[in-house]
This record gives sequence, structure tokens and C-alpha cells, in this order.
Amino acid sequence: MASEFRVRLSVGRTGQCWDDALAESFFATLKRELLGDRPWPGRAAARTAIFEWIEVRDNMRRLRSRGYRSPAEYETVLAA
Repeated sequence: MASEFRVRLSVGRTGQCWDDALAESFFATLKRELLGDRPWPGRAAARTAIFEWIEVRDNMRRLRSRGYRSPAEYETVLAA
């Protein structure tokens, strides 16, 4: 089926847990911290809230396991 749509599979075969682990972890955190079960007035409001959550909370403050720095801090150190 992948060849039908001209896409290349990522790491492994269907059902291998490490294929989507990073994405699944990210979306689980997004749902837990931002979205939850509350209703949204519309798609635009949800889209704006998600963008702000990623740019402000996730990229500026959340520490990554590699070097225990936020992406913004990592880029600052790398540029220096």
C-alpha cells in the first residue's frame, strides 16, 4: 500500500512500538495538558491554542532528555 501512495515507511513494520513512540508521547502530553475533555468553540480557537502551547510551553520550557535543556536554550547555547 505504501508504494501505491509513493511513501516510504519509517523505522519498521506495522505494529512495532518504536515507530511512533515520539509522536504518541507528544500528542499524549498535548491532550493531557491542553486539550483534555473540554469543548472548543471552533477549529480556529483550537488551532491557535495548540500553536501557542507548542511555541510557549513545549519549545521554551519543557526540558528534553538530551542535555536536559529546552529547544530554545539548546539553540542559544549552540549559537554561542
